[in-house]
Amino acid sequence: MLSRLEPFRELTTLQDRLNKVFEGLLPTPTSMREGSEWIPAVDVYEDKEAVVIEIEAPGMKEEDLKVNLENNTLTISGERKFEKEEKEKNYYRMERSYGSFTRSFLLPDNVDANKIKAKYKDGVLKLTLPKKAESKPQNIPIEKEGK
Repeated sequence: MLSRLEPFRELTTLQDRLNKVFEGLLPTPTSMREGSEWIPAVDVYEDKEAVVIEIEAPGMKEEDLKVNLENNTLTISGERKFEKEEKEKNYYRMERSYGSFTRSFLLPDNVDANKIKAKYKDGVLKLTLPKKAESKPQNIPIEKEGK
């Protein structure tokens, strides 16, 4: 039995497979609608005194953000709401994401969980996680032996 060669069918199958690989990586109109999830950019860095987490949350109000610590896991969540009166405008393009988000971080052992501070300024939520005193670097003096 001879089978007919259909080269475009193979290309369609390849295209479907590629679409599935990249699905969810790029924002789509449905991911920008209210109620969808989005992931704000986060920077985490460390200095001698603390571990710092900075989360980009432009256009949000302080009361729309929550910081929670439970079982040594720090969870930051919030919601950027789409203003209802803006829906009447005829948008040509909409790239900003709206909806809720949640980011969680397991605290390192050297962080003093009782002294965590959170500040929100200019669209950035900055969490300062001070290190425990025993984990901070120390200079140990060397004593000279007597002769």
